[in-house]
Amino acid sequence: MFVATIMGFVAVGAVLPVLPRYVQGPIGGGDLAVGIVVGAYTVSALVCRPFVGRLADRRGRRLTVVGGALLVSLAGVLYLVPAGVAGLIGTRLILGVGEGAMVVAGSAWVVDLAPVERRGQVIGLFGLGIWGGLAIGPPLGVALLATGGYAAVWIFAALGPLIGALVATRVPDLHVPAASDVRLPLLPRAAVAPGVSIFFASVGFAALAGFVVLHLAERGSGAGSAVFITFAASVVGTRLMFGSAPDRLGPGRTAVAAGLLETVGLLLIASAGSWPLAALGALIMGAGFAVLYPALALIVMDRTDDRARGASLGAFSAFFDLGVGIGAPAAGAIAAVAGYPAAFYMAAACAAAGAVASLAFSGLSRRRKLEAASPA
Repeated sequence: MFVATIMGFVAVGAVLPVLPRYVQGPIGGGDLAVGIVVGAYTVSALVCRPFVGRLADRRGRRLTVVGGALLVSLAGVLYLVPAGVAGLIGTRLILGVGEGAMVVAGSAWVVDLAPVERRGQVIGLFGLGIWGGLAIGPPLGVALLATGGYAAVWIFAALGPLIGALVATRVPDLHVPAASDVRLPLLPRAAVAPGVSIFFASVGFAALAGFVVLHLAERGSGAGSAVFITFAASVVGTRLMFGSAPDRLGPGRTAVAAGLLETVGLLLIASAGSWPLAALGALIMGAGFAVLYPALALIVMDRTDDRARGASLGAFSAFFDLGVGIGAPAAGAIAAVAGYPAAFYMAAACAAAGAVASLAFSGLSRRRKLEAASPA
């Protein structure tokens, strides 16, 4: 599953640095067109996640993951079609559906395969396939563009997910599809409280990805990209070394601690006058962010019937997309009015709110367990 996932997301990442040049070059579009084309996939990814989660429960994990990978591969083929900005928007919408299917059904699939005592760790390791692909893909896309032009990038964007789909067909699917009489709501109750926490946390990620380079450039430092790389390296390293924290310490405690780490990291970035302090903030933020999603996803899984994991994970991950989708423009609006530090202070407040939300629903859950265990 890791190989299948990383092959799909290396292809997605390879397109990211190339697509803006393509829109402004051969297509002849402007900055607005670039923004719409690049961001279009998030719309379909957000909308489709609850639906593909239910599909994974009804029809099986393998069918949904392979189908998603084939849609991502189809997007690579469609990049070759000269259909202008409108065609690229349609292509990116297809990509969003495929990416959403791979992530949601893949997450449920690895939980099905994992031992109960290691589910949190396995969710985190599965996420490394996504992060690894998005880290390896961009420099590979630039190299392909330099050696073979746009066509080479688009062909790779089609072949990578296709290879991932072939690998996924060899993974055993242990899931027993839910019967037609099993109710699978679009917004399962188990996903709501953890979803609120991940929504607030994802605002911080949106602020970091969108504005850390501009923030440090304003402070006279050109090392904003190095700060983001530090964040990504911290996520990878923490998941490899401490990925079992949700299983060992409990997902509720881990989620609260992770939210507080993200808050501290964002406060350091907001106050940073030079890149070393910002890098320290990114390091701390990455450590928290690395275990936060697995911890909250584990809470969702613990509260969900085995037959409905896809539906719950689909709804839960949609909260993350929603936070990024709202957080990025919100941070931009605040930065325009009050400066970049204010945007990061706002993101830190959101991360703190997420930690409080995690503490609140974790405490409520513990009280309910104690009440259920006590004699009448």
